[in-house]
Amino acid sequence: MKSQNDLSDVETATLGHFLETGFMAPSLQALLPDRRIFGPALTLRMQGDDGAALVDALSAAEPGQVIVVDRCGDLRHACWGAVTTCAAQARGVAGAVIDGFVTDRSAITDAGFPVWCRGRSPITTKPRGIGGDINVTIHCGGVAVHPGDLVLADESGVVVLDPSEAQAHIDRARRMQEDELVILERLRAGETLAEITRANKQPA
Repeated sequence: MKSQNDLSDVETATLGHFLETGFMAPSLQALLPDRRIFGPALTLRMQGDDGAALVDALSAAEPGQVIVVDRCGDLRHACWGAVTTCAAQARGVAGAVIDGFVTDRSAITDAGFPVWCRGRSPITTKPRGIGGDINVTIHCGGVAVHPGDLVLADESGVVVLDPSEAQAHIDRARRMQEDELVILERLRAGETLAEITRANKQPA
Protein backbone atom coordinates (compact mmCIF):
# COMPACT_ATOMS: atom_id res chain seq x y z
CA MET A 1 0.00 0.00 0.00
CA LYS A 2 1.30 3.44 -0.98
CA SER A 3 1.95 6.02 1.71
CA GLN A 4 0.03 9.28 1.60
CA ASN A 5 3.19 11.10 0.54
CA ASP A 6 3.89 8.72 -2.35
CA LEU A 7 1.73 9.72 -5.31
CA SER A 8 3.40 7.45 -7.87
CA ASP A 9 0.12 5.51 -8.18
CA VAL A 10 -2.13 8.54 -8.75
CA GLU A 11 -2.98 9.47 -12.34
CA THR A 12 -3.70 13.02 -13.43
CA ALA A 13 -6.43 11.66 -15.70
CA THR A 14 -8.23 10.17 -12.69
CA LEU A 15 -8.26 13.57 -11.02
CA GLY A 16 -9.63 14.91 -14.29
CA HIS A 17 -12.74 12.77 -13.84
CA PHE A 18 -13.94 14.96 -10.98
CA LEU A 19 -11.82 18.14 -11.01
CA GLU A 20 -11.98 20.96 -13.56
CA THR A 21 -9.42 23.39 -12.20
CA GLY A 22 -5.68 23.20 -11.65
CA PHE A 23 -4.86 21.48 -14.94
CA MET A 24 -2.24 23.08 -17.13
CA ALA A 25 -2.75 23.49 -20.87
CA PRO A 26 -2.49 20.17 -22.74
CA SER A 27 0.12 21.78 -25.00
CA LEU A 28 2.64 21.25 -22.18
CA GLN A 29 3.86 17.79 -23.09
CA ALA A 30 6.18 15.32 -21.38
CA LEU A 31 9.57 14.59 -22.93
CA LEU A 32 9.49 11.25 -21.06
CA PRO A 33 5.85 10.08 -21.27
CA ASP A 34 6.48 7.02 -19.13
CA ARG A 35 7.46 9.07 -16.08
CA ARG A 36 5.28 10.45 -13.28
CA ILE A 37 6.55 13.07 -10.84
CA PHE A 38 5.11 14.83 -7.83
CA GLY A 39 6.35 17.31 -5.28
CA PRO A 40 6.14 20.87 -3.97
CA ALA A 41 6.55 23.64 -6.53
CA LEU A 42 9.65 25.80 -6.67
CA THR A 43 8.23 28.64 -8.74
CA LEU A 44 10.19 30.82 -11.11
CA ARG A 45 9.31 33.75 -13.40
CA MET A 46 11.63 34.47 -16.34
CA GLN A 47 11.20 37.03 -19.10
CA GLY A 48 12.64 37.03 -22.59
CA ASP A 49 16.20 35.81 -22.99
CA ASP A 50 17.35 36.41 -19.39
CA GLY A 51 18.13 33.09 -17.70
CA ALA A 52 19.86 34.40 -14.55
CA ALA A 53 16.92 33.61 -12.26
CA LEU A 54 17.05 29.94 -13.26
CA VAL A 55 20.71 29.79 -12.23
CA ASP A 56 19.75 31.08 -8.79
CA ALA A 57 16.75 28.75 -8.51
CA LEU A 58 18.78 25.67 -9.40
CA SER A 59 21.40 26.64 -6.84
CA ALA A 60 18.75 26.88 -4.09
CA ALA A 61 16.50 23.96 -5.09
CA GLU A 62 15.81 21.25 -2.51
CA PRO A 63 15.43 17.50 -3.11
CA GLY A 64 11.98 16.48 -4.26
CA GLN A 65 10.91 19.89 -5.50
CA VAL A 66 9.40 20.41 -8.94
CA ILE A 67 10.68 23.49 -10.73
CA VAL A 68 7.79 25.35 -12.39
CA VAL A 69 8.78 28.06 -14.85
CA ASP A 70 6.62 30.93 -16.07
CA ARG A 71 8.23 32.19 -19.30
CA CYS A 72 5.90 35.20 -19.49
CA GLY A 73 4.81 34.37 -23.00
CA ASP A 74 8.27 34.02 -24.55
CA LEU A 75 7.90 31.83 -27.64
CA ARG A 76 11.47 32.02 -28.91
CA HIS A 77 14.11 31.10 -26.33
CA ALA A 78 14.84 27.77 -24.67
CA CYS A 79 15.60 28.13 -20.96
CA TRP A 80 16.40 24.48 -20.24
CA GLY A 81 19.02 22.10 -21.63
CA ALA A 82 21.84 19.72 -20.77
CA VAL A 83 23.56 21.91 -18.15
CA THR A 84 20.38 22.84 -16.28
CA THR A 85 19.34 19.19 -16.31
CA CYS A 86 22.62 18.16 -14.69
CA ALA A 87 22.32 20.97 -12.13
CA ALA A 88 18.76 19.93 -11.26
CA GLN A 89 19.69 16.28 -10.85
CA ALA A 90 22.62 17.19 -8.64
CA ARG A 91 20.18 19.02 -6.34
CA GLY A 92 17.71 16.12 -6.30
CA VAL A 93 14.98 17.99 -8.18
CA ALA A 94 12.07 15.73 -9.15
CA GLY A 95 11.41 17.36 -12.51
CA ALA A 96 10.59 20.57 -14.33
CA VAL A 97 7.45 22.07 -15.84
CA ILE A 98 8.21 24.88 -18.27
CA ASP A 99 5.67 27.11 -19.99
CA GLY A 100 8.07 27.49 -22.89
CA PHE A 101 10.82 25.71 -24.75
CA VAL A 102 13.85 23.51 -24.09
CA THR A 103 16.94 22.60 -26.06
CA ASP A 104 19.26 19.55 -25.96
CA ARG A 105 16.32 17.17 -25.92
CA SER A 106 18.51 14.09 -26.39
CA ALA A 107 20.69 15.05 -23.40
CA ILE A 108 17.60 15.56 -21.24
CA THR A 109 16.05 12.23 -22.21
CA ASP A 110 19.38 10.37 -21.97
CA ALA A 111 19.72 11.70 -18.42
CA GLY A 112 16.21 10.43 -17.65
CA PHE A 113 15.14 13.78 -16.26
CA PRO A 114 11.36 14.42 -16.48
CA VAL A 115 10.45 17.69 -18.21
CA TRP A 116 7.10 19.03 -19.41
CA CYS A 117 7.32 21.87 -21.95
CA ARG A 118 5.78 23.41 -25.08
CA GLY A 119 8.49 22.26 -27.48
CA ARG A 120 12.08 22.88 -28.52
CA SER A 121 14.17 25.81 -29.73
CA PRO A 122 17.87 26.17 -30.59
CA ILE A 123 17.97 29.77 -29.31
CA THR A 124 18.78 29.85 -25.60
CA THR A 125 18.45 32.26 -22.71
CA LYS A 126 21.56 33.98 -21.35
CA PRO A 127 22.47 34.87 -17.74
CA ARG A 128 21.95 38.60 -18.21
CA GLY A 129 20.81 39.35 -14.65
CA ILE A 130 18.18 41.82 -15.82
CA GLY A 131 15.25 40.41 -13.85
CA GLY A 132 13.26 37.39 -12.73
CA ASP A 133 11.55 36.18 -9.58
CA ILE A 134 11.86 33.03 -7.48
CA ASN A 135 9.31 31.59 -5.06
CA VAL A 136 6.48 33.92 -6.06
CA THR A 137 3.02 33.20 -7.41
CA ILE A 138 3.30 32.59 -11.15
CA HIS A 139 1.14 31.46 -14.05
CA CYS A 140 2.17 28.34 -15.93
CA GLY A 141 0.07 26.65 -18.57
CA GLY A 142 -2.85 28.88 -17.68
CA VAL A 143 -2.79 27.94 -13.99
CA ALA A 144 -1.76 30.03 -10.98
CA VAL A 145 1.01 28.24 -9.07
CA HIS A 146 2.03 29.25 -5.57
CA PRO A 147 5.32 28.25 -3.94
CA GLY A 148 4.82 24.89 -2.26
CA ASP A 149 1.71 23.89 -4.24
CA LEU A 150 1.62 20.17 -4.99
CA VAL A 151 2.49 19.41 -8.61
CA LEU A 152 1.58 16.06 -10.17
CA ALA A 153 2.63 15.37 -13.76
CA ASP A 154 2.49 12.29 -15.98
CA GLU A 155 1.80 11.14 -19.54
CA SER A 156 -1.60 12.85 -19.58
CA GLY A 157 -0.53 16.27 -18.33
CA VAL A 158 0.14 18.44 -15.30
CA VAL A 159 -2.13 19.33 -12.39
CA VAL A 160 -1.50 21.71 -9.49
CA LEU A 161 -3.20 21.09 -6.15
CA ASP A 162 -3.61 23.26 -3.08
CA PRO A 163 -1.77 21.35 -0.30
CA SER A 164 -4.70 21.92 2.08
CA GLU A 165 -7.09 20.15 -0.31
CA ALA A 166 -4.77 17.69 -2.01
CA GLN A 167 -5.19 14.68 0.27
CA ALA A 168 -8.96 14.49 -0.13
CA HIS A 169 -8.60 14.58 -3.92
CA ILE A 170 -5.83 11.99 -3.86
CA ASP A 171 -7.84 9.61 -1.66
CA ARG A 172 -10.82 9.92 -4.01
CA ALA A 173 -8.61 9.28 -7.04
CA ARG A 174 -7.18 6.14 -5.47
CA ARG A 175 -10.69 4.80 -4.77
CA MET A 176 -11.71 5.51 -8.36
CA GLN A 177 -8.67 3.70 -9.72
CA GLU A 178 -9.49 0.66 -7.59
CA ASP A 179 -13.08 0.73 -8.85
CA GLU A 180 -11.83 0.98 -12.43
CA LEU A 181 -9.94 -2.30 -12.08
CA VAL A 182 -13.22 -3.99 -11.18
CA ILE A 183 -14.96 -2.42 -14.17
CA LEU A 184 -12.22 -3.64 -16.52
CA GLU A 185 -12.58 -7.17 -15.20
CA ARG A 186 -16.34 -7.07 -15.70
CA LEU A 187 -15.88 -5.86 -19.27
CA ARG A 188 -13.43 -8.66 -19.99
CA ALA A 189 -15.95 -11.11 -18.49
CA GLY A 190 -18.55 -10.10 -21.07
CA GLU A 191 -20.65 -7.34 -19.50
CA THR A 192 -21.26 -4.26 -21.61
CA LEU A 193 -20.33 -0.79 -20.49
CA ALA A 194 -24.01 0.19 -20.57
CA GLU A 195 -24.91 -2.67 -18.22
CA ILE A 196 -22.15 -1.76 -15.79
CA THR A 197 -23.01 1.93 -15.88
CA ARG A 198 -26.71 1.31 -15.21
CA ALA A 199 -25.90 -1.13 -12.39
CA ASN A 200 -23.55 1.38 -10.75
CA LYS A 201 -26.28 4.03 -10.78
CA GLN A 202 -28.80 1.85 -8.96
CA PRO A 203 -29.33 2.72 -5.26
CA ALA A 204 -27.93 0.30 -2.71
